[in-house]
Amino acid sequence: QLQASGGGLVQTGDSLRLSCTRSGRFFSSTVVAWFRQAPGKEREFVAAIRWGSGIRYYEDSVRGRFTISRSSAENTVYLQMTNLKPDDAAVYYCAAGAHYGTTHNVYNNWGQGTLVTVSS
Repeated sequence: QLQASGGGLVQTGDSLRLSCTRSGRFFSSTVVAWFRQAPGKEREFVAAIRWGSGIRYYEDSVRGRFTISRSSAENTVYLQMTNLKPDDAAVYYCAAGAHYGTTHNVYNNWGQGTLVTVSS
């Protein structure tokens, strides 16, 4: 099971770090991704990382502001978010799967979501 945490209320321009932990290790072939869903909107891809190689992928609107990383020792994937904007406000979900993709149906293991609120 995946457990997402770290959400909260921040102001525009602030930073926040989300964590995604799995009970049991991530396999080297696993791709771990972050998605987000704002009220009334579709769930959208944010970033992903290949657990084994560390190759990273980003959605264009977060590239340069968000950093996805992994810690083998902690069995955790992080999403460091900087220079947050009101448009970043959403419920953030972590997901894992055997393949990389930017659509949610690629991933078959999902965490419960953590809420990020950005005040202007």
